[in-house]
Amino acid sequence: MIKKYEQYLVKLFLKNIFIIITVFLFLSFFLNIFEEIKYFENKENEIYYPIILTILNIPSILFELLPFIFLLGVMFFFINLYEKEEIELLRSHGINNFKITTLLSAVSLIMGIILIFIYYSFSANLKSMYLNIKYKYSNSSDHLAVVNEDGLWIKETNKKDNHIFIINAKTYKLNSLEKIKITKLDKNYELVSTIVSEKADINKKIWILDKVKIYYKNKQTENFDNYKYLSSFNGKIISNLYSNLNSLNILQLMKLEDNYKSIGYSATEVRLHLNKIYSIPFYLTLTSIIGALLMFKLSFIKSKFFLVVVGVLVSVVFYYINYFSILFGKNETFPVIVSIWLPQVLIFLICAIGLTRLNEN
Repeated sequence: MIKKYEQYLVKLFLKNIFIIITVFLFLSFFLNIFEEIKYFENKENEIYYPIILTILNIPSILFELLPFIFLLGVMFFFINLYEKEEIELLRSHGINNFKITTLLSAVSLIMGIILIFIYYSFSANLKSMYLNIKYKYSNSSDHLAVVNEDGLWIKETNKKDNHIFIINAKTYKLNSLEKIKITKLDKNYELVSTIVSEKADINKKIWILDKVKIYYKNKQTENFDNYKYLSSFNGKIISNLYSNLNSLNILQLMKLEDNYKSIGYSATEVRLHLNKIYSIPFYLTLTSIIGALLMFKLSFIKSKFFLVVVGVLVSVVFYYINYFSILFGKNETFPVIVSIWLPQVLIFLICAIGLTRLNEN
């Protein structure tokens, strides 16, 4: 059974987390809405579109800020205890610093698990809606690229003659495609011709296709050693289409990883993103422990502003440790597992050292 003091501390902690989330929600809204207004300023649309897009994007932004939110939540939790002199009351009843820290870390771990399985899926679905709406108003709305178990698929439209091109490649690497089939359709989706090629260099928007056969609807056939195809895509553009992984839930990310492997494309970024999500419960737990250690060490400081500044600085340090480690993972200097979990191990060691001396405060 949860004791009364534990219930009180958990409620106080969750209350502070909720307050911090509310503050960041409003900040995110006002910072993001100006960007959306600017995006739509030269487009014909209803005035409420920037507001809708901002609302859809905020959950994803808040998910990225969770470690910072939890650190500040812990710090304000202790500020409340110190202001009401409840920390001394708890200690007088045998509730030491270690017990309080353990309780906060357990709550953070449970909340982290709930957040990645429920909240992340919710935010990913909203992010997907957000991107779909923006896509309709983008200058490239006539173009589409997806990856599935059958390879890379691209749809693009030539606005000069209204021809539609459906491209399928079985293997995709950054600047090349293999086993390509390009189907050319007229505006009524009637077949015009089919281009088949063994390999294409897509470093530029003018693709260089090797060993090409072109089949026309009148059953004529042409062969070329080299053939140039003008596209709206190149290797870099195609890669960037999949850079926003926040719009995919965990199951979709797993499927995308398998699809990438099936076409020979590197799934490193997908694995990094998945491991980053998996690490959230542990990251939030460690963040809460760091917050508690800071507050026990800095209990003599009465200025809330100074404590918040310390919290911000610590969050920034942790952010850049994770950021540079992930960069090494993207460059494949470090294995994916190491790049995500090494910072967590380092933070854990710092926490372990602090916890051994926690009750000395």
